[in-house]
Amino acid sequence: MGKTIRQLSEEFKLSKQAINQRINSINGFRSKHTYKVKNHLEIDNQGVKMLANFDKQKRQERQPNRQAENDKDKNIDQILLKQLDVKDQQIANLQQALDQQQKLQIATVAENHRLKEHVQKLSGLFESSSATHQQQLNDNQNENKAAEYGNRQKKTFKNNTNNSWWHFW
Repeated sequence: MGKTIRQLSEEFKLSKQAINQRINSINGFRSKHTYKVKNHLEIDNQGVKMLANFDKQKRQERQPNRQAENDKDKNIDQILLKQLDVKDQQIANLQQALDQQQKLQIATVAENHRLKEHVQKLSGLFESSSATHQQQLNDNQNENKAAEYGNRQKKTFKNNTNNSWWHFW
């Protein structure tokens, strides 16, 4: 003889709603293991055993799901670790490239500084050479002017002596 939902709720220490949820969650349970006696629903002995083992059965069903989730989590962890390794390698490569770029920049700045000093030195030599050349030109011009001035003085003196009034007498 079967048991009612009320009897099962007292036996399992569950509410009647919880018993009904278990009955509804098992496919085909009502059609196979329940029957109506007068005004109440009774569950046969095989159905009672199924409801009693319901928690064990659910745990067993969940166990493969948990295992699958754990496997999935492990796979995700492995993928993430591989990605982290790749990113670490990329960061190391970028750091190395940045170091090389900085060294090249320092070398370029040093070379530019050296070339500027060389240009300034050459410019100073050119200016002093130019100043010396200019001085020589000025000296030559002054000598030419002095000679020209001397020649003019002689001509003026000759002209003055030739044109003087006592010369006509």
